[in-house]
Amino acid sequence: MARVYADINATLGESWYDYDKFNIDWSPPERYEIVRRVGGGKYSEVFEGVDMVNHEQCVIKVLKPVAAKKIKREIKVLRNLTGGPNVVALLDVVLDSSCRYHSLIMEYVENIEWKQLYPRLTESDIKHYTFQLLKALDFVHSHGIMHRDVKPGNVMVDYQHRKLRLIDWGLAEFYHPGTDYHIRVGSRYYKAPELLVGYKQYDYSLDMWSVGCMFASMIFRREHFFRGTDNNDQLLRILKTLGTEQFDIYLRRYGVHFETDFEALLTNYAKLPWSRFITADNQPQASAEALDLLDHLLKYDHRERLTAREAQGHVYFNSVRLEAASTKVESVNDSGFSST
Repeated sequence: MARVYADINATLGESWYDYDKFNIDWSPPERYEIVRRVGGGKYSEVFEGVDMVNHEQCVIKVLKPVAAKKIKREIKVLRNLTGGPNVVALLDVVLDSSCRYHSLIMEYVENIEWKQLYPRLTESDIKHYTFQLLKALDFVHSHGIMHRDVKPGNVMVDYQHRKLRLIDWGLAEFYHPGTDYHIRVGSRYYKAPELLVGYKQYDYSLDMWSVGCMFASMIFRREHFFRGTDNNDQLLRILKTLGTEQFDIYLRRYGVHFETDFEALLTNYAKLPWSRFITADNQPQASAEALDLLDHLLKYDHRERLTAREAQGHVYFNSVRLEAASTKVESVNDSGFSST
């Protein structure tokens, strides 16, 4: 059972989480015009578009033919979360006249590709964007939802305006304690150990491992911190960094019967100190506070990882919280009301 928000869906009720019974009112597509393709993947093609009524930019996500249940789930999740901090807004849902192509109309966010972004991030940038991602995830988790695919490609960063949006909710799922979930979710470099060893009763902490991987990439200036060639190699790279002692304890604690014929995974490895990854180039970002936060995110045992709310309270973010509090006071003062 998740340490936080375990019963939130039971509290909110069936109408909140039951996407099977969710009825969708589709709009016709004529209002929107495609400008250019900006990306795509296994489940969708993504285009920059324009709303011909108000002439505003938007993103048009055309879903590839998949089960109706999966389409309903993504739209239900987005409808439930739209308006939350740093969560991409769903503006409309469109179905063409042939009823073959389902599209989601989303808010447009300027974005810098991860390959160009991570080498230029200062310590202040890393604190700001990581904190914004944690704010989004705490909101998402507090509403009973796991994202299940947190990675740089799903975190849009408008560097000029210091804005972040968490996108792509196609793999998101509602959390119910004691439920077995599919382990074929997430993207390899950001997959938590529980997925790699076949532990199905995971929870929101799955997303926190992914945050830890992104955070490690930022502070150590590596495009992907754990970069395996397949799932076995991915787990091996984790074991060679975090060591096998705590991994073995984790397997025993949760009764995970992990079997493999990949010999390298049966070898014992010592945990490496984070200092091994510090270079002259990344040293300014890899402070003692940053390494402590990283240590509390990249834990084998999902119940030992910081929650999104706990991570926001870490000493590493003291300056971010101070800045936010100062901005809030200034806003109150500007309104003409007393801040006391």
